[in-house]
Amino acid sequence: MAAASSGGGQSGQFRCVSPFALESGAVIETPTIAYRSWGVLNSRRDNAILICHALTGSDDVDHWWPGMIGSGRALDPARDFLLCTNVLGSCYGTTGPASINPVTGQRYGSRFPAVSVGDMVELERQLLDAMGIERLALVIGGSLGGMQALVWGTRAGYRVRALAVIASTDRQPAWAIACSAAQRMAIMADPRWRGGDFPEDDPPVGGLEAARAMAMLSYRHWGDLGARFGRRREQGEFEVIRWLAHHGASLARRFDAGSYVTLTRAMDAHDLNRPRPATPGGWPPADFPPTLVIGITSDLLYPPEEQVRLASSLPGAELAWLDSPHGHDAFLIETEALDRLIYAFRARSGDRDRRSLQGETHHAIPE
Repeated sequence: MAAASSGGGQSGQFRCVSPFALESGAVIETPTIAYRSWGVLNSRRDNAILICHALTGSDDVDHWWPGMIGSGRALDPARDFLLCTNVLGSCYGTTGPASINPVTGQRYGSRFPAVSVGDMVELERQLLDAMGIERLALVIGGSLGGMQALVWGTRAGYRVRALAVIASTDRQPAWAIACSAAQRMAIMADPRWRGGDFPEDDPPVGGLEAARAMAMLSYRHWGDLGARFGRRREQGEFEVIRWLAHHGASLARRFDAGSYVTLTRAMDAHDLNRPRPATPGGWPPADFPPTLVIGITSDLLYPPEEQVRLASSLPGAELAWLDSPHGHDAFLIETEALDRLIYAFRARSGDRDRRSLQGETHHAIPE
């Protein structure tokens, strides 16, 4: 199932042996989930940490979060068994719209069913079961990754010692839904979108580039862009426009437009507060794990008020702040400061049970 990876650690793919039922009622035939791991499971098999990536991330966490992994850091392969999967619906080895449907022999394209964050977590759970991992020391993630962590705590809190939820939410707010919808409009307005059934060699590059440029405006803070670029020009073009074009082109080279549409829709549908059989007593369930909620002081996508509300809704959650001018993307930039927050939380939470956490939520927004 696993093989050596050229980037360090182990890489592998797990294929479900039976059809995978989605929350919507649709079924995906024997989907595959790609993953990478670092470190070794201990004899008790309880030192595993599940790392959940954001919207366009991958299981290559050592590439997009290098400051978080290493000797003496919060995520230390010498102590922890680190596992990062590529989510269902993405395009880096896990089944998604660009994958071949084994029933038809053709790309799924527009026929790929709607998936939820819960579906992503269920596929991860099946992988963990296959690996013999019954308990996780920590589930950690930012943005979409934080949504996955919250679902883990909601549906399988008994399997998780602690959660670290960074710049995320338990229910997608209207502002974020609107941002995602505008990005999908840009993709679908590209004639090469073809209703989602574009050929692999002729994707809607322009639409995806525009979507990414739009997204960057919610990932960064206006003050940060002002300080970085001002009104400076290079070769007659505003530098900030060149910066947007660079990010758009970079994503279009590496990501699938169908996956972008699928995953943003999954994020928009994310709402752990709605009634469901899995949480008959309401949300959050009584056995919700100890949780560190980390907000970013300049986050425009999930602003500080949203982080205060989230932490206040969780039993005994801790609320910490990443003070940064970089906006939502700060959790990918300010890794040294983030590492200190996670390291300290792990040191505290490792020796406490859930009952001792009651009443520790802090509600103040830093000025």
